[in-house]
Amino acid sequence: MNGDTRAAILAISVIIPLSAFALWSSEHNNVTGFTEKHQLKVLASFYPLYEFTKIIAGERIDVSTIIPSGIEPHDWEPTIQDLQKMQNADMIVINGAGLEPWITKLLSVNPDILIVDTSSGIPLLEKGKHVFDNKIQNDPHVWLDPVLAKKQIHNIANGLVRVDPQNADYYQKNANAYNTKLNLLDNKIRNELSICMKKDFLAFHDAFSYFANEYGLNQNTIIGVNPNEEPTAVKLQQIIQKAQNLDLHVIFTEEAVNPRVSEVIADEIGAKVLTLSPIEIYEKNSDYIKRMEQNLSNLKEELCS
Repeated sequence: MNGDTRAAILAISVIIPLSAFALWSSEHNNVTGFTEKHQLKVLASFYPLYEFTKIIAGERIDVSTIIPSGIEPHDWEPTIQDLQKMQNADMIVINGAGLEPWITKLLSVNPDILIVDTSSGIPLLEKGKHVFDNKIQNDPHVWLDPVLAKKQIHNIANGLVRVDPQNADYYQKNANAYNTKLNLLDNKIRNELSICMKKDFLAFHDAFSYFANEYGLNQNTIIGVNPNEEPTAVKLQQIIQKAQNLDLHVIFTEEAVNPRVSEVIADEIGAKVLTLSPIEIYEKNSDYIKRMEQNLSNLKEELCS
């Protein structure tokens, strides 16, 4: 083999590995770049948890809701497409306390997915037992108490830190800032209700027990924990009698229900109808704190009259 041939073979033996390395490096950089640009996906079961999560996560995480906008969450059931969407999430935020019984379907398919139960660590109120299995039924409406909502914020922030520890300081800072706003809301509610002489109010469904306990009020309701129930004629007459006995001037309804039942009661006792929002569905140009402040204003119409 002459010198020129050996030189050519040597050149080829050097160039081919270098080319292969360059190609691998380019592909590796592309994959790395894709990974770095990949945005974590977090799903929140329904509106208030979406808002809480979005405030803490900012633009660093893609946050969306599981239950479609405008749909009342108590009886919602996921489709196969919804379950597939949940399987692809990095983290799922639920209220807990029995509001999302369908979460067991997801766990049976993907037991390793991170699920943040925002009611964790909150003492839950019992609301009797389920008809079919006789299990204790808890009141899920913890988010309507700003003091308990702060615990939910804490649980969400801790979950985000688990899936994205590099941004832990950012999430904790946002959570602390929002909890400061919830402290101000709590103080506002406490101070403004302290001058009211009355304690009783009539909510549409049993959503304000935690709120009532927090601020020393007595919640009376037209129906139970599930807003999709309808009172019987006998029950309706009992409610009208109770409203008269309590000398109520306001009967509350909700934005996602037919106000007709509340209107019937109000007509019977000469009261007016106002909204007391359980903040379960999205409302344009508003947010959790604004709606809680509107609830406070409407409650004062009854309690301070």
